[in-house]
Amino acid sequence: MAELGAVPPLRDPVLVAAFEGWNDAGEAATAAIGHLVRRWRAEPVAEIDPEDYYDFQVNRPRVSMTLGNRRISWPTTRVLVARTRPGAHDVVIVEGIEPSMRWRAFTAELLDVAQRLGVRRVITMGALLADVPHSRPIPVSTTSDDPAAQSLFGAEPSDYEGPTGIVGVFSSAAAEAGMQAISCWAAVPHYAGGPPSPKATLALLTRVEVLLGVPVSAEDFESDARRWERTVDELAQADEEVADYVRSLEEDADGAETAEVAELPEGSGDEIAREFERYLRRHDEGPGSR
Repeated sequence: MAELGAVPPLRDPVLVAAFEGWNDAGEAATAAIGHLVRRWRAEPVAEIDPEDYYDFQVNRPRVSMTLGNRRISWPTTRVLVARTRPGAHDVVIVEGIEPSMRWRAFTAELLDVAQRLGVRRVITMGALLADVPHSRPIPVSTTSDDPAAQSLFGAEPSDYEGPTGIVGVFSSAAAEAGMQAISCWAAVPHYAGGPPSPKATLALLTRVEVLLGVPVSAEDFESDARRWERTVDELAQADEEVADYVRSLEEDADGAETAEVAELPEGSGDEIAREFERYLRRHDEGPGSR
């Protein structure tokens, strides 16, 4: 089990977690968790030994130089503590990477640290690619099977069935351990799903602020979100097929009863997304690119 450093008693701590990988479209959730770490100057208190959980050919270690000394950093999951002011809660932050193997042992190790820190509520964040327009507010779904969370935060019980990632596994295990488990998922426009996705990150931070009852300053993401939206606007309008598709999503999002999804020559939204990614690459590379 992970070693836990000396930590003074925490005030009714709430755990907030996000993981790199399958659960993190546009890197929106991990950008949100990284913002909390920096903003609140969270201090590391535990680190999962990566040897048992990660395939280093998938998540490779990194080499860095500090004062002429060579250092290797291994990919891992960290637990940090933020003593927030104001607010009724201190916050335990899990900044992680989806493990390659032994998920049940990994989850048990994280929950052991959470229990030793006195955590009774767990909030997980994720992001998924969805058929939503970039020009409208990013939808964030909040789910929980806990009746108190449903009443207090308007969370809905999850009816999802299908493959899941470490976010789903960890949230389910927390609930089985007697904790109040809440999941927040941002819907990232799939045709513009490459990182970063500051508008989705901002939506997650706004929701977590409500769930924690602790102010989360995110002015940087507000300006980044506006800039991101303008950039996607410009790129979408430059391609008639993509522009038509975006307009159809906007009509659906606005709830227009007579809206009809545009007939696309190539068929599916996935193909539009691939074409949009190619267009973005051409734009980034400049004139003359193929």
